[in-house]
Amino acid sequence: MSTWKMPPKAKIYEALSAVADQRVSITGTTVAQVQSSSHDKIYDVEWSEDICEITSNDNASYWQGYIGYPIIAVLLKIGKLSFNFHISELLAGVPWKVINDQFKRNYDRTINHVLDHIEENGGSRMAIVQEVEKIYAQLGKLGLQRAKRRQQHPTRKVE
Repeated sequence: MSTWKMPPKAKIYEALSAVADQRVSITGTTVAQVQSSSHDKIYDVEWSEDICEITSNDNASYWQGYIGYPIIAVLLKIGKLSFNFHISELLAGVPWKVINDQFKRNYDRTINHVLDHIEENGGSRMAIVQEVEKIYAQLGKLGLQRAKRRQQHPTRKVE
């Protein structure tokens, strides 16, 4: 078993959106489902009872070896990572897939675009960035281990 690689910080923004949009469903004591921002996929997340091992079938977690946003969203939802819900609400409704495609997966440009839009509507860019930094630091301290893959990939489509 190996330790997860840390994700790009953009994945924390996506996870905060998933929580704010109520796209995270805890379906059992150690299992959850996270719906994509485009609402066309559902990702499965499973973890050990002590939350030291975790796995997901999203692309980043499954293929890239770093913690994908569904894992982060679940950790936020179950309280393993603390966060300011008001900050997450500023990220509600962001169509991440559309924007990521628009900027050809350049996460820095995607985040700047989203933050510019939030700032134009009266939200605080600095507050969001600081919240993401806080969550990123917490995530790094967890030292999460990659649980054995149990889920199939690719993720199933919502019908």
